[in-house]
Amino acid sequence: MFTGLIEEIGTVASLDVGSSHAKIAVKARKVLEGTRIGDSISTNGVCLTVVHMESGLFVVDVMPETMRRSNLGGLGAGSPVNLERALRLGDRLGGHLVSGHIDGVGKVLSRKDEGNAIWVEIGADPSIMRYVIEKGSVALDGTSLTVADTGMESFRVSIIPLTQQHTTLTSKALGAPVNVECDMFGKYLDRFMLFEEKAEKKNPIDLQFLKDNGFA
Repeated sequence: MFTGLIEEIGTVASLDVGSSHAKIAVKARKVLEGTRIGDSISTNGVCLTVVHMESGLFVVDVMPETMRRSNLGGLGAGSPVNLERALRLGDRLGGHLVSGHIDGVGKVLSRKDEGNAIWVEIGADPSIMRYVIEKGSVALDGTSLTVADTGMESFRVSIIPLTQQHTTLTSKALGAPVNVECDMFGKYLDRFMLFEEKAEKKNPIDLQFLKDNGFA
């Protein structure tokens, strides 16, 4: 579990992609402090397990499903990545609860400066947009942000100077892929409502049924 507050921007040292696996080596400093083999590090918003460490570098394995669901496959040596260590019990929750399980990949549609902020518009599939609500939370490449407004096929976020400086978001070109993780509470509620609707359809006992059978 993560907070969506990026601790540092790392740099991909190497990306080894095979037919059934991928291995990524990332240069970093801050997120290595206190980190051990088996710990999780959010890399562009994807929860990945550290399998090897050495001075100034960590290595993670990436399974095919993660490569399909995220923008990690488009990385190469020298690519910048947002990094955050896993949340520890007792840490302050400064952003929102981020699982590191990506819902899909969006695309940068536009960006516009306004005062000290930068507006970024993200295009996304309907499967993602159903969980994006105005003033709700969303994680983009692991960064916790507030949704400023939404449309049917896109949404916008307004990025403050600190986030501009300490994440990769505002350096992305138009059309660049962005990992999107929607607020988990919305997804749980949606799933709950789906099963509630199915249960209601299967249950023939309602007020009309009781009246028809002389019970009401």
